[in-house]
Amino acid sequence: MANLFTLNMTQIPLADWINKFVNWLTQFVGFFNGITNFIGGIVNGFQAIFDILPIWLFIIIVLGITYWALHDSKHWGLMLFELLGLLLIANQGYWRDMTQTLTLVLTSSLIIVIIGIPLGIWMAKSNTVHLIVKPILDFMQTMPAFVYLIPAVSLFGIGMVPGVIASVIFSLPPVVRMTDLGIQQVPADLVEAADSFGSTGWQKLVKVELPIAKSTLMSGVNQGMMLALSMVVIASMIGATGLGAQVYFAVGRNNAGSGFAAGIAIVILAIILDRITQAFNKNKKSSD
Repeated sequence: MANLFTLNMTQIPLADWINKFVNWLTQFVGFFNGITNFIGGIVNGFQAIFDILPIWLFIIIVLGITYWALHDSKHWGLMLFELLGLLLIANQGYWRDMTQTLTLVLTSSLIIVIIGIPLGIWMAKSNTVHLIVKPILDFMQTMPAFVYLIPAVSLFGIGMVPGVIASVIFSLPPVVRMTDLGIQQVPADLVEAADSFGSTGWQKLVKVELPIAKSTLMSGVNQGMMLALSMVVIASMIGATGLGAQVYFAVGRNNAGSGFAAGIAIVILAIILDRITQAFNKNKKSSD
C-alpha cells in the first residue's frame, strides 16, 4: 500500500540548495554588519527619543498629532481612547515595552516606505519590472512569517535588527502593490494634459501622478504598518524586545493574565497607529 502514495523518483535536494545559498551569503559578513549597524542606529535613535520623553509629554504629543490630523467632531472620542489607553499601558508597567514595539514598527515602516514607494513607481512605469517583481511579492506575502526568522538569524544575529528585517520582508508587499495600483489608476487624460504642456517625466510624477495616487499610497503604508505590528510576537522569538516578548514569555509560563494584558497593549497601540495614519489620509481627501 505504501507504494501507492510514493513516486519512484529521485528527490530534488531543495533544502540542501537553500542551505548552501544561505551559507554562501554568510561570507559577506562586512556587508551584513553594515546593514545591521545602519538599522541598529535607526532603532537606537528612535528608542533614545522615547526614553528621554516623559510619559506625560509623550501622551500630549500623541494627542496633539491626532488633534492636528483630524478636524471633525469625532476626534474627541479617539483622543479620549488614546489618553485612557496609554495611561492603562503605563499603569500595567508596559510603557518601555510599548516604546520598544513602537520603535520596531516605526523603523520597519520607514524602511518599507523608502524601498516600497520607489519600487512601486518603477513597477507602474515598466512592464518588465512589473512581471519580475509581482511573483516575488506573491512569494513574500504567502511564505509563512516564521520562515523569515531562519535566514534573518543566520545573517543578522539575534535582537531587534533581525526582527526589523523579518518585519520589512513581511510588510513590504502592500506598499509596493498599492503604489503601483495608485500610479496606474491616474486618469489617462490628466497624464496626456501634462504631456501636452511639455512636462518632464519627473514633473509629471511629482505634480500629477503622486498627488492623485496619494490616497491609495497611504492605504498601502497603513497596511504595511499594521503588518509590521503583527510581527512583533514572532520577532520576539529571535530576540526582539517589546510587547511581543512579553506575550511570548507569558505563553512559555502559561500565564494567561500577563499574555492578555500585553496583548491588550498591542491592540491599543495598533488602534492608535491605524487611526492616526487613516486621519492623515482623510485629511488630505477633505483638503482636496
